[in-house]
Order: sequence, then structure tokens, then C-alpha cells
Amino acid sequence: MRRYCANVAREKKRAHRDFEYWGRPVPGWGDRNARVLIVGLAPGAHGSNRTGRPFTGDASGEWLYRAMYRAGFANQPHSIDRNDGLRLSGAYITAAIRCAPPQNKPTPEQRRRCFDYLRGEYDALHPSVIIALGKIADDSVHTLLREEHTYLTPRAPFKHGAETRVQTPNRREVLVLASYHPSRQNTNTGKLTEPMLDRIFERAQELLCEN
Repeated sequence: MRRYCANVAREKKRAHRDFEYWGRPVPGWGDRNARVLIVGLAPGAHGSNRTGRPFTGDASGEWLYRAMYRAGFANQPHSIDRNDGLRLSGAYITAAIRCAPPQNKPTPEQRRRCFDYLRGEYDALHPSVIIALGKIADDSVHTLLREEHTYLTPRAPFKHGAETRVQTPNRREVLVLASYHPSRQNTNTGKLTEPMLDRIFERAQELLCEN
């Protein structure tokens, strides 16, 4: 993956040929005191791999940040580059995979090698709500939670809006919300609509108020 994202950064996309690509692993970012952790799949080859910030510079990010803005988690509805003035409030965004994978399909070994980064961010943030964008993100989140957490409800099969409650070793509850990923494959086909994505973030706010 490191070779692939570096190659993409050298070759570039014609539309971005004048842009200096990031071309390295993309770190998570957001509010360091966040109670909501958002987990995506991986950097987009010409989105995050270009801009160096999760969900920035591509169509998936346009959908995500509009929804976050409407729900009060972002100060603006767009994310263009790292210097566009976007700030997150109460939310932190990361990904199961840290480098852009070929064909956007990471292997099990690549997922395993990136897993400790997700664990580290979770341990640092202590979120109350986790939003998993897509099945790979959902699987990674539950792999993490199974290590030390107690399931208060059975793990919900992946589908949009599925909820699972777990309890940490110190008896704090965490709610996992599953969502379809805002990829063009889902948004262009109508599998995911903006009201559907809005409902995920509205639900996250509801859960924060409950706790």
C-alpha cells in the first residue's frame, strides 16, 4: 500500500496534476476531546491520499461533511484541503486502513497491519459513540471491542442504522452505529441518501444527550 499510494502521488490524476499529493499514511484528525469516533475504510487515492486529511477532496467527503455540519459536528459543510478552515466539534475521524489500497480493496494482512493505529486512537479518545462507515470499518471496530469489552446487546449484523451496545472494563457504555459508506457506489445508486446519513448523525447526538 505504501508503494501504491506513493506511485499515485507521483503519477497523479489529470484533474489534480498541479496539486502536490500527500502520498503517505493519512492520520486521523478532529476534536481531541471527541465523544464520537467516526471510522471509515481507507484514504481515497485522489482524495485523502492527495490532501492528507480524512475524507477531504473527494465525493465521499462532500457527503460526510455536509451531514456532520447539519448535525453540529463541523463548522462548515465542505472539506477541500487541510487549510480550508474546517474544524470538528465533538467528533474525530479515522480509518481502518491508513494508506490508499489498490482498487480500494485492502487485504486481510493490510487490515491487520493497520489495526494497532485504530486501537491507539480508540484508547486515547474513550468515545461514547462509534460510527462505522461501511462493513470493513464495522468489522474492524468490533474486532477491537471484542478484545476487552462486554456486549450488552448481541452484535448487530451490518446494515445501515444497526446499533450495538458494549461496556468497557470500567463499566462505561459505548454505542456502535453502522452506516453505509458515502462512496459513489452507494450514493449514485441511491443505496445511501442524504436523509439516511443525516439520521446517523442525529442519532449520535441523541445518544450523547442520553449519556
